[in-house]
Amino acid sequence: MTHPNEDALLASIDAREAEITALAQALIRIPSVNPPGEFYRDCAELIGQRLAPRGFQVEYLRAEGVPGDSDRYPRWNVVARREGASSGPCVHFNGHIDVVAPGEGWTRPPFEARIENGRVYGRGACDMKGGLAAAVVAVEALIDSGAALPGAIEISGTGDEESGGLGGVAWLAERGWFSKPRVDHVIIPEPLNVDRVCIGHRGVWWGEIETKGRIAHGSMPFLGDSAIRHMAAVLEAFEHELYPALGDQPTAMPVEPPGARTPTLNINSLHGGQPDVGAGADAGLPAPLVADACRLVFDRRLLIEEDLGEVKARMRALLDGLAQQRPGFRYSLRDLLEVRPSMTEPDRPVVRAASAAVRKVLGREPAVICSPGTYDQKHIDRIGHLRDCIAYGPGILDLAHQPDEYVEIADMTASAKVMALAAYALLTGEG
Repeated sequence: MTHPNEDALLASIDAREAEITALAQALIRIPSVNPPGEFYRDCAELIGQRLAPRGFQVEYLRAEGVPGDSDRYPRWNVVARREGASSGPCVHFNGHIDVVAPGEGWTRPPFEARIENGRVYGRGACDMKGGLAAAVVAVEALIDSGAALPGAIEISGTGDEESGGLGGVAWLAERGWFSKPRVDHVIIPEPLNVDRVCIGHRGVWWGEIETKGRIAHGSMPFLGDSAIRHMAAVLEAFEHELYPALGDQPTAMPVEPPGARTPTLNINSLHGGQPDVGAGADAGLPAPLVADACRLVFDRRLLIEEDLGEVKARMRALLDGLAQQRPGFRYSLRDLLEVRPSMTEPDRPVVRAASAAVRKVLGREPAVICSPGTYDQKHIDRIGHLRDCIAYGPGILDLAHQPDEYVEIADMTASAKVMALAAYALLTGEG
């Protein structure tokens, strides 16, 4: 349904570009780094205090007892809800408030939120505080437009997305915050590019393989059994058996970039033997020992056509095969995290509304895509059983977690227009 004063609404968002930018800067300047989970309450209160004067009822919710929650690093979330003049559906905008560590390689201070060449630089600018700022101002402009808004609008700022979302959306979903009849449509302004509507994501299995050995003096390795050598055999089996098979599986998921339209396997880390003392020029000499343990952490991404149980069975079959082939080969396999793929149907109301809004604002057909990595749609789908969920927001996906991360100011403004039009359509006509 077309907004009765659509041109005025879009013009008002143009006029609020400085507001969007300032809000994004204020959020970026709060270093809500996860892990460990710092300054969540500060981010939550910044959002809540802004929305309360607009008639939103604001609740601050701590996910007590989830992994990572402590009195030093409490897992705070904020949910703000504004009821309309009459009954109708609820449109919910969800953004995560945590960011990854800045890391090395920055040429600008990561939490200064510096503006240069039409961009806001800083950790979280792209992923996803720029999107959260755009959503807030989009909703404010829609409320101020004077059009009758049935139903309800919700905005949430949630934690722990970067570490799986257990203290944020998952915790809320388990308590009914992302299920009907409370919520009908969800838009998550993740950085999937301003002209793309994301309908889902691949799945993930994080696991740990540990090979066992027997310790001995490094001068007499024949008296021991090197766990590192056993792990080398695992890596060789990956190269010759697992990796070649990954490219042979077609998918209906429109994943971007195209290289992620197959399953992938990444080795996140490898640790073996005794730890060295110090680092670099200050490092001490290593202990002269045969490694009795070696640990590998892997990241296996899944397509929607794959069965996680079968994927795990293939991994175990590979390891069991090595146990039969190699004398002394012993291993353990441990699950760290598993998320099944999620993909909402392209004809869902939220997909149609966002796509129509992109056509109106940008004048081109949006690409309907899936994300290579997971985001909080997984919990809304699997726990909340709510299918009408997409990711749409400003930000360039490839910049997420990079040094000198930034968001284009013009993209924040354009995405705010799209979100405002989509929300109006869902509240009044599409829901």
